[in-house]
Amino acid sequence: MKKKWILSMFLLLFLAISVACNGDDEGNEQAAEETNEEQTELPEPTLDDIPNVVAEVNGEEIPKEDFEPAYVSQFQQMSMQAQMTGEEVDEEWLKEQTINSIIGTTLLVQESNARNYEASEEQVNDTLTELVDQYGFESEEELFSAFEEQGMSEEEVRDILQTEVKVDQLIQEEAGDTTPSEEEMQKAYDEMVAMQKQLSGDEEEIDIPSFEEMKSDIEQQLIFEKEREATNQLIEQLREKADITIYL
Repeated sequence: MKKKWILSMFLLLFLAISVACNGDDEGNEQAAEETNEEQTELPEPTLDDIPNVVAEVNGEEIPKEDFEPAYVSQFQQMSMQAQMTGEEVDEEWLKEQTINSIIGTTLLVQESNARNYEASEEQVNDTLTELVDQYGFESEEELFSAFEEQGMSEEEVRDILQTEVKVDQLIQEEAGDTTPSEEEMQKAYDEMVAMQKQLSGDEEEIDIPSFEEMKSDIEQQLIFEKEREATNQLIEQLREKADITIYL
């Protein structure tokens, strides 16, 4: 399955939340009853100091209403992790990470538009099919209903996926041929096996799948890593020549 991880990280986050909330209502209610008394109330993020325009990228404004949902989602995840470690969330650092991520995505979208990539209806539909399969929905209609519950219309979802298809074309052009060699996959497998043995401390107690069983997953992971590296390099290049102002 092609990994969509550039533009739709927030879109997929909304989807994952919806799936979790609508999967097994009875099981969720029982789990909630069992854990509510033990849960510590999560802190609220500081939003009062966020300006109406958070940043400008080559003259394109990133408004507060685009930044806040992304920041709040990241803050909630960090807060849950902080409960286990006992540390507080560094909000200034998190705001910086969030805006830089949005700036990177904005630069990719701008570059894909500058190169005149196009996204056909068939490509968008293929991406929708991937999401339906990945998250276990029975149909696209059920998927759109899940997004609607999160405040996103079908048209908005299709617009986002259309943009993502174009960004994906940009990444593939920059990354070139990402198909890993047999040697690369074998090396990755050997490293994984060595790590598992080191963590277990007892080679006889672990059951590691064979290379052939893991080959497909390893191939997808290596492709993902190569595309991510190409994306990060492209964002760095685009940032160097971009006119960027951050108001946080």
